[in-house]
Amino acid sequence: MDTEHSMVIFADGASKGNPGPGGWGAIVSYHGRVDELGGREKHTTNNRMEMTAALRALQHTASLPGANDAHIALHTDSSYLINGITKWVRGWKTRGWKTAEKKDVLNRDLWEELDAVVSHLPKIDWKYVGGHVGIAGNERVDEIASDLALGKQVELHAGTRESYAHDIESIAHDEEKKKMKSATSARSKQRAHSYVSCVDDEVRVHRTWNECEARVRGKKARYKKSLSSADEAAIISEFKKG
Repeated sequence: MDTEHSMVIFADGASKGNPGPGGWGAIVSYHGRVDELGGREKHTTNNRMEMTAALRALQHTASLPGANDAHIALHTDSSYLINGITKWVRGWKTRGWKTAEKKDVLNRDLWEELDAVVSHLPKIDWKYVGGHVGIAGNERVDEIASDLALGKQVELHAGTRESYAHDIESIAHDEEKKKMKSATSARSKQRAHSYVSCVDDEVRVHRTWNECEARVRGKKARYKKSLSSADEAAIISEFKKG
């Protein structure tokens, strides 16, 4: 465990559709114990679930003995959450919960709750962690949030740290996953040659994303962007092999 912090939190949210059914998950580790938390909403957004995960984790933490004086490390892969609670919220309150463009602040209800609980827990370090790069705590809360969003039953741990199956003490990246994420990100930025979809074992090639999306939306499908004729042929071969 991070010796600088007496309490460690991981929090994550997910929504299937954005908006759509959503879930949130959190891990609170303290004094040799680990509590997992989670919940589900029928219609929500990813940002609201990210915020809810942090909010519920901090509310749970605030109820624990010694929380007001504890050094808390809260890990999240949401820049929106971190920037909102550490930077933007001050200006929003000054302007009567308006943005700099004089528009109503989205998710004001959750921001107000977060601001209130944070005011009673002054020693929080908000730590950004990359999503899906092999950090055990982040992977676990993502699993909880995603499964709950899909309506699955999730068994939440509440017990000793020794009996907990996930290595939340390390926030080192899994280098292989980090490389894969980097490659995927780089690929997504390149201009498409075509899009290949596979629905019910039938492979088709589309010249635009709109055509591909129209075919795969709401179906059990596979689809991928190709970057060249050779890449397109390779994807078609991959999909046909199953």
